[in-house]
Amino acid sequence: MENSTALLVIVDAANVVGSVPDGWWRDRRGAAERLRDRLAERRLPGRTGPAEIVLVVEGAARGVESVPGVRVESAPGSGDDHMVGLVAGAGERPVLVVTADRELRRRVTALGATVAGPRTVHP
Repeated sequence: MENSTALLVIVDAANVVGSVPDGWWRDRRGAAERLRDRLAERRLPGRTGPAEIVLVVEGAARGVESVPGVRVESAPGSGDDHMVGLVAGAGERPVLVVTADRELRRRVTALGATVAGPRTVHP
């Protein structure tokens, strides 16, 4: 959807998946795929308007494929650094980063993004 007026939603897959103790650590890739599929199906509960959803994966979850409605990006190194780069590259576009990571929140808000916790997209 790469629309410069659509909200860019960047989801910290590792942080969001890790927020629910459902055995995700046994299959990190599968957990990231389930999160991707939920995002594709439900989008952003409670939010209206156009949005481009980017799920950033790292480590054992690298290689998860994109699906219609959710672009998946495998961070080549640090997932946090990759997300900060996405925010920095967004220009004037509105950006929402979904994470509970305090340091990542600090870094992206310094660049003008807003943040929301994992419950925004993961029950």
